[in-house]
Amino acid sequence: MASMLNDYIKKEQMLKQLQEELQALESSSELKKELEFKEKLKALMDEHGKKARDVCEILDPSYLNAPAKGSNSGTSNRKKRALKVYKNPHTGQTVETRGGNHKIIQEWKSEYGNDEVVSWIIDEIA
Repeated sequence: MASMLNDYIKKEQMLKQLQEELQALESSSELKKELEFKEKLKALMDEHGKKARDVCEILDPSYLNAPAKGSNSGTSNRKKRALKVYKNPHTGQTVETRGGNHKIIQEWKSEYGNDEVVSWIIDEIA
């Protein structure tokens, strides 16, 4: 029961702190300017029947072609993985993959072992 009371008191203190922070933000002239800009922009968009996506596309035509934020397609600074070509000497089957999670490669590794399958790489293209 005491832990529930302690939890309640902590939450009450956190709420008070958040309310103080919110009041400080609300009195900020910078926030007021941003809110005013947002309201005017929304009114202008409504007046012209435009959505946020339309405005972004007008301001930056490449907006629609840009990959979504956080996606791994294109904007990542990471180098593209090398294409590895494996050839199973037992079956003659070849597999091309850029990652280690390829289903067939995983099956081969479980059957023949990782070191054996890695030795089957016949080509690696950067």
